[in-house]
Amino acid sequence: MTSHIAIAVIADVHGNLPALEAVVEDIGRRGIDAAINLGDHASGPLWPGETVALLMRQSWVQIAGNCDRQVVHQAPADHGDSDRFAFERLSAAQREWLAALPATAPVLDQILAFHGTPSDDEAYLLEAVDSGRVRLARAAEIEQRLTGAPGRVMLCGHSHIPRIVRHNDRLIINPGSVGLPAYTHDRPEAHVMETGSPDARYAVIERSGRGWQAQLVAVPYDHHAAAEQARRNGRPDWEFALRTGYAAK
Repeated sequence: MTSHIAIAVIADVHGNLPALEAVVEDIGRRGIDAAINLGDHASGPLWPGETVALLMRQSWVQIAGNCDRQVVHQAPADHGDSDRFAFERLSAAQREWLAALPATAPVLDQILAFHGTPSDDEAYLLEAVDSGRVRLARAAEIEQRLTGAPGRVMLCGHSHIPRIVRHNDRLIINPGSVGLPAYTHDRPEAHVMETGSPDARYAVIERSGRGWQAQLVAVPYDHHAAAEQARRNGRPDWEFALRTGYAAK
């Protein structure tokens, strides 16, 4: 008989320490067996050093996201505002920890964890952008993006949009973002990602005799404190997103 196991899945903390602390506390209350962190740990105008320090203390499976890669591997002169803020406030040891994280991680022979898609940390798995509008990716698009990827359970982040999708015999979960509920982006073209809620997000996946299932979790926290930190650090776009769950227009 398949033994029961429950795993927390988090992603896209983006230096939001109070959101991460609230999620860690919620995970602890649930008696979770393990946790997987899908990357983008520090980038943003909040608490990058303190956040990475907390993550480094966890016995979690942790991988790198595109922003982590950019923070530690791009030339500082090429950093955007969020990556530059994080780079300047991370210690050498914290940057080394980020640099050593893998891009993907297999877990329990059935789970594959990655940030964007298995082959591209800057691509969305479950979303597509057409003429500035975001839509759920079509089945054929998802299949193409998963080509050659092993596993029955696919864990992705990057878009910050919580989703559970069953695709053929695979369960695909995006837990949403712990630390940033909305943003604007210019790749592959200008678009907006919004959840409409300031809550911190994560997911729980469970294996039982009936197979794998997933639950999306929204955790309230002191998001006004996070918004104030963004305001103090000169980022009104983050301030608005953290207060509302919507992207500043």
